[in-house]
Amino acid sequence: MMQPKNTERGLKWIGGFKLLIGLLLAAAATGVLAFVHEDVAAIFTKWVNRLHFDPEGRYLAALLEQLNHVEDRHLQVLSGVTFAYAGLQLTEGVGLLMKKLWAEYLTVVATSSLIPVEIYEVLMHFSWWKLILLIVNAGIVWFLIRALKRSPDTLEAMPELETRSAPTDLENPTL
Repeated sequence: MMQPKNTERGLKWIGGFKLLIGLLLAAAATGVLAFVHEDVAAIFTKWVNRLHFDPEGRYLAALLEQLNHVEDRHLQVLSGVTFAYAGLQLTEGVGLLMKKLWAEYLTVVATSSLIPVEIYEVLMHFSWWKLILLIVNAGIVWFLIRALKRSPDTLEAMPELETRSAPTDLENPTL
């Protein structure tokens, strides 16, 4: 794919970012599996006490109450979904680093599909981290769309496939 130097550099940065996120998510999914068949609330309480936090505090008490309801199947589903998303991120990252056109399309579709959810989250439950995530993902989509429009390898630049019907017995008689 012949693209300007800045576009190649940008694709490498985005690919590396996606690869890093995928590796972190895979590690997190593996870590979640470590808590299967464990008392998650007891482990969290032990951490809270070691860090000298007040387990009777408003937020920690509410979190501990929720952790008492965590079952093995919840952890397994959470881990499975996280592994699946990690796989998507790793696929995007490797594909972009290998300069594959399909990876650019995949990244645009996958990343832009989450933007409405991110906008909702920013509007309903504002936090600076959510806003930063929205801006980064919107920037990635914008950059990739611009790169795809400028790339000579995009689908628009590909020649039309010839559509020919299969020969019939009448067109090609055999005697």
